[in-house]
Amino acid sequence: MRLYHGSVVEVRKPSLRYGRKKTDFGRGFYTTTQAEQAENWTKIKQDRTKAPRRVVSVYEIDDSEISNPDLKIREFHGVDEAWLNFVVDSRKGIKHDYDLVFGPVANDKVFTTVNLYESGVLDAPAAIAQLKAYKTYDQLSFHTKRVMEVLRFVESYEVI
Repeated sequence: MRLYHGSVVEVRKPSLRYGRKKTDFGRGFYTTTQAEQAENWTKIKQDRTKAPRRVVSVYEIDDSEISNPDLKIREFHGVDEAWLNFVVDSRKGIKHDYDLVFGPVANDKVFTTVNLYESGVLDAPAAIAQLKAYKTYDQLSFHTKRVMEVLRFVESYEVI
């Protein structure tokens, strides 16, 4: 499987040290199977840091590693109440013990709905109905050093 990571620098050797704590799936190294999504993230990161470059790093991982029974993996197959609650908990800083988490990205539009759900303005069915109206991308986040070692850097490219 080919994975993409959007940043402002090339990331040959990913590290958990730089991940933010209160993100969709908690502190981790985030990738996507969609180059377009990684390219979108380069713009967001550039805007935050005022960096001069936007870079997508490309990795490969053997599919068997993702289904390794020795790993603790959480997979979400779309926007549902389990995913919504997991994202809310992660953004509150509640830690989990998964090696890998795979599921939809809560982008800026989605984030507003998640906030309305978290604050009680929307109940779960109403939030899910709204969330399903948005185009979502996927993300595969790595949360342990052990699982990060199976990522193989392939190349990087600058986004213009």
